[in-house]
Amino acid sequence: MAEQVILTLNAGSSSLKFALFTASGHPKRLWSGSIDRIGLPSSHFRLSDARNTIVVDEPGSLDTHRAALTRLLHAITNLPASLDLVAVGHRFVHGGPDCDCPKRVTPALIARLRRLTALAPLHMPANLAGIEAVGEARPDLPQVACFDTSFHHDLPRLARMTALPRTYAEDGVRRYGFHGLSYEYILKTLRRDDVDTDAERIIIAHLGNGASMVALRNGQPVETSMGFSTIAGLPMGTRSGDIDPGILLHLLQDKGMKPDEVADLLYSQSGLLGISGTSRNMRDLLESHEEHAAEAVEYFCYQAQLHLARLTGALGGLSRVVFTGGIGENSAEIRGRICAGLGYLGINLDSAANKAGHIVISKPGARVTVEARATDEEKMIARHIVAELATHPVSQRTGTEG
Repeated sequence: MAEQVILTLNAGSSSLKFALFTASGHPKRLWSGSIDRIGLPSSHFRLSDARNTIVVDEPGSLDTHRAALTRLLHAITNLPASLDLVAVGHRFVHGGPDCDCPKRVTPALIARLRRLTALAPLHMPANLAGIEAVGEARPDLPQVACFDTSFHHDLPRLARMTALPRTYAEDGVRRYGFHGLSYEYILKTLRRDDVDTDAERIIIAHLGNGASMVALRNGQPVETSMGFSTIAGLPMGTRSGDIDPGILLHLLQDKGMKPDEVADLLYSQSGLLGISGTSRNMRDLLESHEEHAAEAVEYFCYQAQLHLARLTGALGGLSRVVFTGGIGENSAEIRGRICAGLGYLGINLDSAANKAGHIVISKPGARVTVEARATDEEKMIARHIVAELATHPVSQRTGTEG
């Protein structure tokens, strides 16, 4: 009998991360991989098994996300295992004010998500393209959208507000928060490891090409660095992070830039790339001997210190800091630089543990526990799909709803 599996998709502007999990109460990762440089020269398809052994590693030409999904689904049918794909889950960066939990994909939901595209232009078109591609290739498969904003849905009212006139809030202009699937996964791992998340005051720093932080009290988010859009808060690979609105008015009114040009500047030309002038990749910048590259790293760490300290104000103290994301989990140097200026908060790193990549990287007896943990957004999506299938089961034979 074929084993029922679920596919998780995390689509970026030119990439697609995917994983196949068992459709069980505790999803087990069977296969995973990525398709890079979609729509660019030299697209690349990689597929690994559960032991991280690469079984497919091939260049190609994939012009669209639809072409990439077609290639992926073809690869799934040719895996050396008897698998029955029963559902697909998608990471969606933005769900708007009403999406407080994963939702089954319907035409009405797709229409609503299209209206949110302007709030996350680097992500939403690719997310929607994934749904459309699966729908065309396998219209029988139920699809589930999982939203990064859901985790922050119940932020305290003051944390959701802006200082614009109230009528704008009625139109959805409010602070949302992002990277929710990552935060949800980290919170679950803390509880799994017997951390009393209800008693502690915790900051999780998701640092990667996209970056944000969240403050947790009583196991719930109370404040976050990102707000209305995915360009707010920390500087990122190509995104500006917080910027004086007066600068934007200056660019529009005095420099004659068009709104689309300003959007491209903020989303695609700024951040680490904009300051360094060479790369958006933190590893490249750390290895560079260029002055501007060093300054980009310094600015990133400085802003991370400011945002982390700011979030302690919402918490009224600090018990634990967890670094995650590509940079947060893997760069001991960046963790060390950020924490070096925060000793007054009770943060005191153990340099040997930090360099060795231990989970706990603070000194024994330090007032604040500091950790570096791997996140797994795909596994979080898989868990949500399993819960959805338990509520609305599918037929084992046909893949249709039972």
